[in-house]
Amino acid sequence: MTSTDRNTSPDRSAGPASGEERRTARGAVRGAVRGTVQGPAATAGAPPRPPLPRRAADRLLAFARRPYWDRPDPSYRIRRWPDLTALCFATVFFWSSLTPSLVPRPWYLQGLVGGITAVIGYALGSGLAWLYRVLAPWRPPTRFRTRCWQAYWLLSPVLAVWLISESARMQRQLRVLQGLPPALTWHTPMIALIALGLLLAALLVARAVRLGAVTLIRQLGRLLPRPVAFAVGAAVSALLVLVGVRDIVFDRGVVDIADRIAEATNGGTKDGIRRPASRLVSGGPGSLIPWEDLGYQGRNFAGSTPGRDTLTAWTGRPALDPVRVYIPSALPAAFQDDRPFAAQARLAVRELERTGAFDRAVLAVAGTTGTGWVDPNVAEALEYMYEGDTAIVAVQYSYLPSWVSFLVDKEKAGQATRALLDAVRARLDTLPAGHRPRLVVTGESLGAYAVEASFDSADDLLASTDGALLMGAPDFSPISREIRRDRDPGSPVWRPQYRDGAHIRFAQFPETDLARPPADWEHPRAVYLQNASDPVVWWSPDLLLDKPDWLDEPLGPDITPEITWFPFVAFWQTSVDMAVSYGVDAPHGHRYGAGAVDGWAAVLPPPGWTAADTTRLRAFIGHRAAAY
Repeated sequence: MTSTDRNTSPDRSAGPASGEERRTARGAVRGAVRGTVQGPAATAGAPPRPPLPRRAADRLLAFARRPYWDRPDPSYRIRRWPDLTALCFATVFFWSSLTPSLVPRPWYLQGLVGGITAVIGYALGSGLAWLYRVLAPWRPPTRFRTRCWQAYWLLSPVLAVWLISESARMQRQLRVLQGLPPALTWHTPMIALIALGLLLAALLVARAVRLGAVTLIRQLGRLLPRPVAFAVGAAVSALLVLVGVRDIVFDRGVVDIADRIAEATNGGTKDGIRRPASRLVSGGPGSLIPWEDLGYQGRNFAGSTPGRDTLTAWTGRPALDPVRVYIPSALPAAFQDDRPFAAQARLAVRELERTGAFDRAVLAVAGTTGTGWVDPNVAEALEYMYEGDTAIVAVQYSYLPSWVSFLVDKEKAGQATRALLDAVRARLDTLPAGHRPRLVVTGESLGAYAVEASFDSADDLLASTDGALLMGAPDFSPISREIRRDRDPGSPVWRPQYRDGAHIRFAQFPETDLARPPADWEHPRAVYLQNASDPVVWWSPDLLLDKPDWLDEPLGPDITPEITWFPFVAFWQTSVDMAVSYGVDAPHGHRYGAGAVDGWAAVLPPPGWTAADTTRLRAFIGHRAAAY
């Protein structure tokens, strides 16, 4: 070792170097590598650093000259600059989501729709860009890429702000069209930030999954031939993602949380609802179903039954106590069976017999929604119209919200209601023809589907009942789809005319839509209340790729002409619309208000019922607070 070596060697006898010494040494090494001298000794004669504003301006200028970044190594999976094609697709999809849909939506849901559709656009654009790189040998030069990026950063923010502002104007017009005040809070920056945040979060998750898949394939490549390692690694990664999303995120996450919340709600009772004193109501004295077992919606339905005094005060004539029978999904131990729907139906018939329901003028079978809800307006309209000479029976097949029931056990709705109808009709067949109550069916939303799924066709529905009142039937309801498919030529899908309206008619404004002369309307009759702006009626997976008929001219009376269809976007717009479909007033969105009064008056009016009676009852039902 030379003297120079000895002089420059570290003095190990002095002990380990301090942290500050090590940082100074590392700085000197980095400076030497970069061709500069760093550290305290070298900075004494160096020029001073520019101030912070100047450095920021220099960096901004450098970014403007080259507004993208190429990863230095292909192993960069997460910290990779976004693909321009994918970003352009995401931006266009976001812009398209700003167009109005069926019902007005708040700004935060607009941000949610924008973010989801931007993610879809980015995925589509990224896939197309990857396919191009695989198939096409030509790559754009640096100058061309730079100009494209500069144009994107220059135009996209300006257009986004303008289009978001335009969307606010269109939302105000839609609010006026559906009877809402035009006032609207529309946070343009927050809409953009929510959408951008969702896009970045989805991009991070996707790249993390891709990094994991590449790492797995690389590890398998040490043990297997590369093609086999790639196939096995890709299959395992896809399986893990599928299981994670379906079994963990959806089943054990979304569904379990919704189930726990719904179960806790099912054990409660709405404020103001009390156990009925009438023996003609489930849960009352002598009932086969204890009050505690009825569930949340069953207690609401039974506990809000109007008494004879209430009905007499409104009609001015002596009235009867109505019959209401409700069978919960959790049966008492004495009535449980291996076939739960059949057991529910048998218990329902026994409860109907106990209450004398088969001696009433009208017997209504009501389909329920996912939670077991029965529309109080529908029930009370029939009871007031017939002065209490009615019986209404319903079964609960689930306590989950309708959207969860649709995803996990939609078939239960039709199975439970069909079993009930079969049992009721079998009991009616044992009665003399002149001593049977009129049998009608009714349901709203998923309850309407439950009723339709109980019959084989529209003809079967008419042949098996004395009338039907169905409201807001979802797109997947079999008879509604049959009617819309086979509607008379020239009639729009949002108000189809079926076989010249001889038995079945649709209405959004029932006071006028059902005003055709009764002579042209034969019995039995079925009335569908269907709002043109009801997203529950029109939601369908087909919206992803197919333009729906309800967007064809002429549009519905409460649909803005600025509505458009765009692949994928319309599906998510309509999905979010369902969440706010109750934010408008009847007859718009998924609200049907007092329309049941006109519906029952058209389907099966009692003897001597007049148009003036309908107007009076409609005003009463429409202006009083709903029972639950």
